[in-house]
Amino acid sequence: MRNGILVGGNWIIDQVKVIDVFPEEEKLVNILVEYSSNGGSAYNLLKGLVKLGADFPLSGLGLVGNDERGSKIIAECLELGIDVSQLRQVDAPTSYTDVMTVKHTGKRTFFHQRGANALLDVDDFDFSGSKARIFHLGYLLLLDRLDIVEPDGQSRASMVFKAAKASGYLTSADIVSERSDRFKDIIPAALPYIDYLFVNEFEAAMLTGIATVSATAELLPDACQLAASKIIEMGVNQWVVLHFPAGAIAVSRSGAVLFQPSIQVPAEKIAGAVGAGDAFAAGVLMGLHDGLPMEACLELGVCAGASSLFAATSSDGILPADECRLLVGEYGFRNETIKI
Repeated sequence: MRNGILVGGNWIIDQVKVIDVFPEEEKLVNILVEYSSNGGSAYNLLKGLVKLGADFPLSGLGLVGNDERGSKIIAECLELGIDVSQLRQVDAPTSYTDVMTVKHTGKRTFFHQRGANALLDVDDFDFSGSKARIFHLGYLLLLDRLDIVEPDGQSRASMVFKAAKASGYLTSADIVSERSDRFKDIIPAALPYIDYLFVNEFEAAMLTGIATVSATAELLPDACQLAASKIIEMGVNQWVVLHFPAGAIAVSRSGAVLFQPSIQVPAEKIAGAVGAGDAFAAGVLMGLHDGLPMEACLELGVCAGASSLFAATSSDGILPADECRLLVGEYGFRNETIKI
């Protein structure tokens, strides 16, 4: 029986700076606090699963630099009990991101060095040596070689997912919130080989062309559902999970539609929102691995995401799963009513 989660993709060191306000060009702001922590889909998800208390094998796959940052990543993974046999050091800088977090809003702005992640390619993935149940890859659009579309229309990421499916994995993916017109060119080729796709409202809009927020930046729930349904039609095999600050909408291949509101965390408890989406995905994937119904997976996801807000870094605030669930009773779900 297959057991565990294998996560490949972006390994990043986040250099988080909490600032008083985001500046205009050529203006000065104050750095109030700064941290260095894990970043990127693979690193964040795996550390999040450890923090949640996952009791199944966890493995990482990807490239880091042959430098101090890369050695730090490998050392922490070993300390956390994560298998790093497919996490290699190469002659390129370890990817890092300067994350500017505004203290009073939690909004983040990212300055990114793509580094070793840009070299990750099809030949770096070996599915024969793992008996994991789920393979997750992220972030699409932030893995340069895997984002290449070949002359036959297949992306190199789609080749990876196809190989994972052929090896017996359930597959999962996440996309980066890039402001570009590349979504429709790169992402669709991989969708038929993806069982679970995580997107936020911005990514869903970029992929489908459906406006998911209004001109005044208000969420449009019906449009979010429509966008998720359209992505299913584009090829996703099981569920599209569309998440946003107020919660998540999940749409299945069979036509089921679920809404899960997020936790109403008091503003004074929020240290930062960096990594909240990855914490949410970690909670959902943990539930999926353990065979929970999607309703329970989404609830664990929003609870994990809420706990991540307690720290300015990506994963340090995440609580064990049982403690995450207690946040529902402590703070309650958001009051927004979304008709689905």
